[in-house]
This record gives sequence, C-alpha cells and structure tokens, in this order.
Amino acid sequence: MKILGLIVVAVVGLVGQCHGALQVGFYNGKCGTKDVESMVQGVVAQRFKSDNTIVAALLCLQFHDCFVSGCDASLLLDGTSSEKNAPPNLSVRGYDIINQAKAAVEAACPELVSCADIIALAARDAVSLAGGRSYAVQTGRRDALFPATNVNLPGPSISVSQAISAFKSKGLSTNDMVLLLGAHTVGVTHCPLFQNRLYNFNNTGKPDPTMNPTLASQLRTVCPNASPPQNTAVNLDQNASSAFIVDNDYYKQILSKRGILQIDQALALDSATRTSVMVLAASNPLFSIGFGNAMVKMGALQILTGTQGQVRKVCNVANG
Repeated sequence: MKILGLIVVAVVGLVGQCHGALQVGFYNGKCGTKDVESMVQGVVAQRFKSDNTIVAALLCLQFHDCFVSGCDASLLLDGTSSEKNAPPNLSVRGYDIINQAKAAVEAACPELVSCADIIALAARDAVSLAGGRSYAVQTGRRDALFPATNVNLPGPSISVSQAISAFKSKGLSTNDMVLLLGAHTVGVTHCPLFQNRLYNFNNTGKPDPTMNPTLASQLRTVCPNASPPQNTAVNLDQNASSAFIVDNDYYKQILSKRGILQIDQALALDSATRTSVMVLAASNPLFSIGFGNAMVKMGALQILTGTQGQVRKVCNVANG
C-alpha cells in the first residue's frame, strides 16, 4: 500500500535526525548537576496531576507558535501588538505553565534555556503523561525579539486541499498534516466552530450529511440553534474513555463520521488523506511513533539558533 509505505518511511526516516543547529541533549552538562529537561518535566507533571486538560493546551500552544513565524516563542510576548491578542490565539492556554517552567530553570541556570525550547519540551512531556509515546526533543532554539505581525492559521472549516497547501507552505507533508491533526485526540472545541454543521451546513438549511446523525442529534442538545451561539465546550474525541488520552482513537472516530470539526471529518473522506487515516486508525504504535516524529519536524520550523534572537530572562517580555 503506497500510503502505508510513505508513513513507515516518514517514521523511520526522521528517527535520529538533527534539524539545523538543533540537537537532542543540547543542555546536557550545561546546568551544573541539574538536568534541564527533568526540571521542565517536573513542572508539567505537577500541573497534570490537577488538570489533565493541559495536554491539549500545550500541544495547541506549540502549534500556534510554530505555524505562524516559526518555533521562536514569539507567541508568548506581551504587548498591544502581541500574537496573543490575534483572534486565532485568544483560546490558547498554557502560558502560565511555560512561565513556571522557565522560572524553575532560570533559578538553576540563568539565561541558558530558551522559552522556545521549553514550549517543545513541555508539549512532549504532556503527551507522555497522557499515555502517548515519549519522543526525543531536539533543543538549541533561541527566542524571537518581536511578535509576528501576521497571524495566519488554518481554520477548522477549511478543505483538505487548503489544509495541505497551508502545511506544505511550512515544509510539512500531507502525512505530517494527518499525524499532527491527531493532536485532536485530546482537547475540546466550542459550539461556534462547528454549529453550522448541525443546522445549516453550507447554507443548505440542513445538517452536514457527513456527520453521524446520532452524534448530530446529541450535539444539538449541547449547542442549541441560538444567535449568538453558546460557547459550550465539546470533546474533539467523542469516545469518553479516551478523550484525554493521546492515542489513535481520533482516527477511528472520524472513520465513523464522528468528527466534530469540518476539517477533521474531511480527512476521513478526502482521497488525499483517507488511506492515511485508515492506516493510523488500525495501528496505535504507528500513530504514536509518527506523531512524535511529526512534532519534532514541526518543532524545527523557522528556528532561531546560534547568535540569532536571544534567550529571554522571562518568557513574556524580550530582554531590555
């Protein structure tokens, strides 16, 4: 099967690769007797004990940071022109966890560990805590001096072809896209982002025919046809037993027409992605390895290294 072969090649080919000046263990031996990655992991693990929704939050945060102007922690910067204030980023959470982890490593080894690296490490640790496969994170990023001026993220209702183009523009393949959207195995969305699928899909006055009718009926009780729509949260993975576990159930759900977002459901129906979805739905190990490698590849987008940028003292403000 051609798609299976492509996925396997992608999984095997990325293992052990370095991207530019990034490397696994960049901070080894640079913080005295302290282990930088363990300190970050400790902060994430402590928060996870009381709030397992941080997994989706940290995955979302890394995606939103990397996809706009590269993995440079520009999203964390405060200010009137901050990326934080752009409409696509208003729902992003997890800033406080990154700040807490930064404070921990800063106390041990000042001005050594970038906020951009902490974002990548924290996302990896969250995946592992939620039952996913841990993966080696390459580090050595530097932090941006300024926020991005143009926040352009793919929306939840774009077509598969539009999504493929958006990811391709960042150097990510169709398989990378299918794997990265697997992050929707955890987390929630809100009624306004999919309500048109329940009542008036594409101005037909009818529900989206690609959504399981039973699911659509259930969702209409949660998201009544109100204007403005209620902002009720709905799990992206509709399997209650795995809604907070990083596994391949997301792909099983969309194959059963139980995708919540339009782009999610479209992945299982479009000829460009359906076979990949079927392969990943059939193998959690293949998803787990592939997802980690896709996260590593995304984490190397448009990075700053060497003398570029800076290592911020605090993550929400550039050094003076």
